[in-house]
Amino acid sequence: MELTVVLYTTVEVVIAVGCVLGNALVIGAVWSTKSLREPTFYFLTSLAVADLLVGCMAIPLALVVDSHVKTSALACLFSSCLLILPTMASILSLLAIAVDRYLRVFAPLRYRQSVMKIRYSWLVVAACWAVAFLMSFTPLFGWSNQPAALSPNSSDCRFTTYISMSYLVYFTFFLCNLLPLATMALLYCCIFHTIQRSLRDKPRGTGLSESQSYLRKERRLAALLSLVLMLFALSWLPLHIMNCIVYFGKSVVPRSAFYVGILLSHANSAVNPVVYAFKSPKIKRAYLKMWSRVTGCAGGRGSSQPQSSQSLDNIASSNDQVDTC
Repeated sequence: MELTVVLYTTVEVVIAVGCVLGNALVIGAVWSTKSLREPTFYFLTSLAVADLLVGCMAIPLALVVDSHVKTSALACLFSSCLLILPTMASILSLLAIAVDRYLRVFAPLRYRQSVMKIRYSWLVVAACWAVAFLMSFTPLFGWSNQPAALSPNSSDCRFTTYISMSYLVYFTFFLCNLLPLATMALLYCCIFHTIQRSLRDKPRGTGLSESQSYLRKERRLAALLSLVLMLFALSWLPLHIMNCIVYFGKSVVPRSAFYVGILLSHANSAVNPVVYAFKSPKIKRAYLKMWSRVTGCAGGRGSSQPQSSQSLDNIASSNDQVDTC
């Protein structure tokens, strides 16, 4: 086995472990913390589930496909479509987050009346995943390399043998990534501009301090979410650009370059939980509360540990009342 392949496989395994552990922590934090049960964090949970699937499904499948195992054409095509699913779910979850923050700033009354309802949030999440399934499994309905897809014999399973490069470039990149990314960038620019203008126009006074505090917290949360969006774009653009070079330029991109692009795109799913911890005090406190509960159960040293854990919960609860970020 080549040294490049060994290094690629090793790094992929490390990234997969980070994806599973980190995003399981995010899901657990939102699920167990009442102050995080709001639309933005539900959509963030949807993103975490997609990132979790990268670690427990996409990376293992990518390693299997890269090892050129012999499968039927349909099985390989189905596995290749599964590799695309987390990306589609991620981009739609990010779009839902951006629209949610936009409505919160530009239509706060309507937002409180409808968008903040839990049922509405979960319906949006379900819609995101339903659309993600349809988009990622489009090759099964014909947009694939037809001769290979219709072959009844077993052959080496390779991603680009069955997935059409035109689908990867025109549909996956241009339509399903580039267009939503441009839309989200525009939404966040509008959000920052509106918040900044409101903060500048409001005179400093005791009566408006609460409103100014709210706007600053909205700006901090928007900054966190736009950072997550920027990292997603930077992580995936190299791989998409290489696909465009191969498709339009008919040039040969080194295999090692594709390995780097794939690793970079997968690493994004492991980085997100770390970004949340450093940039969101609310999520960081939820992490610490979960850690205290785990260590408290493991210790089992009488009643002192539960009392300490309860004190931490009370402190975090009081802090959550004054911090929406």
